[in-house]
Amino acid sequence: MFEKVLEAVKSYGRIIIHRHSNPDGDAIGSQVGLKNIIKENFPDKEVFAVGDAPGRYSFIAGSTPDEIDDEAYKGALAIILDTSASALISDTRYTLAELRVRIDHHIFCEKIAEIELTDTSYESCCGLVTEFAKECQLKINTEGACALYTGMVTDSGRFRYDSTSSNTHLLAAHLMKTPFETAPIYSSLYADELSRIQLRARFTLKITVTEGRVAYIYTDLNEARSYGVDNFTISRGMVNTMSEIRGIDSWVNFTETEDGVLCEIRSSKYNINPIATRHGGGGHAKASGATLRDRAEAMELLSELEALSKT
Repeated sequence: MFEKVLEAVKSYGRIIIHRHSNPDGDAIGSQVGLKNIIKENFPDKEVFAVGDAPGRYSFIAGSTPDEIDDEAYKGALAIILDTSASALISDTRYTLAELRVRIDHHIFCEKIAEIELTDTSYESCCGLVTEFAKECQLKINTEGACALYTGMVTDSGRFRYDSTSSNTHLLAAHLMKTPFETAPIYSSLYADELSRIQLRARFTLKITVTEGRVAYIYTDLNEARSYGVDNFTISRGMVNTMSEIRGIDSWVNFTETEDGVLCEIRSSKYNINPIATRHGGGGHAKASGATLRDRAEAMELLSELEALSKT
C-alpha cells in the first residue's frame, strides 16, 4: 500500500517532513524516524524536519526542528505525519511544496495531500512508518529505530491500549533488530521530577465524577497560570490521572487558555471521537481532543459524554 509514497520519495531531491503542533511522542518519533529512513536509503537527498519545539520529547535524538527558508519548498515534496486536520499541522508552509503526502493513523477528517495514506488499524503513526520501511525493504538506522520505538510506546500506552495488535508487536520486533537500548527510553518517558509528581497529586485531588459516571477535571485560566508549567503539561499531561478509576469508562480534562478551553477526552469503552468532531476537534475512537470556546461549551461536551455513557 506504500507504492505511491515510495515513488514520491524517489522522485524528489528535497523532502520536508511536517507533523502536528504541540507534538507528542508519536509525532516526533515518526518524523525523526522517517527522516532517518530516507537519509539512510537515499543519501543523495536533502531531508528536513520542521515544526514547533519538541518539548518534553527533546530527549529523542534528532528531534530539534530544522530551520529552512520558504525557498526550500520550491520543487520539493512535503510529507505530513500523524495529523488528521490541516489546522493542526505545525508550519503551514507545506502548502508551498510541489507535492504533498500524508501518512496518518487518525480517523479521516479532511483531504490534506495529493497522496493520502490513512490507516486507523495502526496504534501509531510510528507503526505505519515502520511498516513502510519493512514493506519497501528500507534500512532503519539506530537513531531512526529508537525514535520509532519511542513513538510506538507512547501511543500504545506501553503496549497496553486496545489499539495494540499482534502487528504492533511484530513491528516493534522489527525495529529491535537494529540494536538500541530501551531502558533510557522508558526512563526519559516515565521518570519525573518530584515537582511534576506533586502536580499530578494536586490534579488527582481535583477529579470530579458526574452522576453519569464520567470523570473530569476543570482548570480555569488563573489556576493554570499559577502552576508555572506549559498548557500541554496541564491538559494532555494530566488527563490520564483519571484513567484507572474503577467504574469510570470515560474521562475528560478541561484547561482554560487565552485561546480557548483545551479539551482532552479519553474512554476505555466508548467511541468518543464523534463528540470531539462536533466540537471542532478529532483524533482516535477512544482518545480525542478539541479546543472549545468557553466553560459553557465544556459543560455541554461533558453532558454529551454523560449521555454516551448511558447508551
